[in-house]
Amino acid sequence: MSARTWYDSNRRFQAEPVDVGLLIGGRRVRTAESSLIHDPGFTAEVVGSAAKATEKDVKAAVDAAADAWRGWSTMSFHERADAVLKGLSAVLREREPLTELLSLENGKLRSEAAKEFASFEHRCRLAAEQAAGLANVENFALPPVRSEVYNLSLGVVSIIIPFNWPIAILSSSLAFALIAGNSVIVKPPPTAPLTVTLAMELLSSALPPGVLNVVTGDNDAMRPLISDPAIAHIVFTGSTAAGKHIMRAAAENLAGVTLELGGNDPAILLDDAVLDSQTITKIVSGVFSTAGQVCMAIKRIYVPHGRYEEVSALLTDALDQYVVGYGLSPESTMGPVHSPAQTTRVRNVIDEARASGAEVRELGTLAPTVDASSGHYLLPSLVLNPDERLSVVTEEQFGPVIPLIPYTDTRELVDQLNGEWSGLNASVWSGDVERAAQTARQLRVGTVWINSANAVAKDDRVPFGGFRQSGVGRALGPDALGAFLEPRAITFPA
Repeated sequence: MSARTWYDSNRRFQAEPVDVGLLIGGRRVRTAESSLIHDPGFTAEVVGSAAKATEKDVKAAVDAAADAWRGWSTMSFHERADAVLKGLSAVLREREPLTELLSLENGKLRSEAAKEFASFEHRCRLAAEQAAGLANVENFALPPVRSEVYNLSLGVVSIIIPFNWPIAILSSSLAFALIAGNSVIVKPPPTAPLTVTLAMELLSSALPPGVLNVVTGDNDAMRPLISDPAIAHIVFTGSTAAGKHIMRAAAENLAGVTLELGGNDPAILLDDAVLDSQTITKIVSGVFSTAGQVCMAIKRIYVPHGRYEEVSALLTDALDQYVVGYGLSPESTMGPVHSPAQTTRVRNVIDEARASGAEVRELGTLAPTVDASSGHYLLPSLVLNPDERLSVVTEEQFGPVIPLIPYTDTRELVDQLNGEWSGLNASVWSGDVERAAQTARQLRVGTVWINSANAVAKDDRVPFGGFRQSGVGRALGPDALGAFLEPRAITFPA
């Protein structure tokens, strides 16, 4: 992890390219083919390369995990927690270069990448704390029988993660699955696999070989992660369409699933919302953190008719201060979009809105140290009073664009939102917290934040997941470890 680094004359961060292999059975495995990983901020530059697994390689990872599980599952919760925390220490010793590498391959601001590793550390420790309260056996005595209930691990767990917050999203399940006694295969995102793979190599150094494996490459080769009979549970974060595919495939073997899927998260401003500079900053960062590429980001803002002009002016002023640039440049307040495909998608959403007659305000400035054509740069955009049938309103944009929509009646708005496809998160903004809570309690979504939004408002002590087509199951919360355990009862004559 001691790659030579420097800043060039344009203040671009430079590093020697990183080359990662697969991690199978405790060994780094090279493959015949690899994928080049390009810098989203300077697409001509290569950050590194990642091994391209074949289906045979992935099957080998499943077999290695199944073999390792037999011994790992016999250890106590305490022993497994100690091993995970020891591995965590190895990751944290390399936190700085890993943080910079994540910014390089993802495009996000360095400060955002640093938050990912803070989440990783916190959630590993949270999993260890939950394990401390679990007994290996619970006893129940009620004549004419007595019973023992054991918490057993599920087996082999595959965890498939997206590009946007890969380390943080992985941490919502990884340590819990491991400490519960499962072996794990991690599938990093194809376009940002480097940091995850290196971090998992470090974590695995404290674990028995095969307990933690990593496979990288094209999705077509990953079939065994979903369909192999040895897979007991699949954790997936990504699109609703992909989640449905995984659920159908998992059904063949009745494997369990935890699916955190798309969200079209609304922010509802009540008519008494206090729109001071602090609140506007929270709303804007709730939308545009990681260039809007966050499942829990605000995706649309609903504003009372009487305050619409005020809110649009305040958001315009705030966004005009944005500097879009390289993720590791200190002057940047938003980095590039991650991929060409996502850039095209966001541009299409904006073009559709503009063609419909909606006013589109592209705001902020591009940093003087970058050229718009050198990376996937988009300015933050407001779409004012769009037709609510447009994709900028009905779909998850997953980019730096937000529709501002006027409304009249809060109850009607809530009923409308509760009838839509998505139900991941929402936020309610008001000068009266209890009044906001009354609206929040009516919303059928997994999490409602009051006067805040997005990852900065996430409380890891409570369950996270979605209603309707936004997901199946929950991560984190007081029962996060229990999601990776199966109770087994043995009953004796008293």
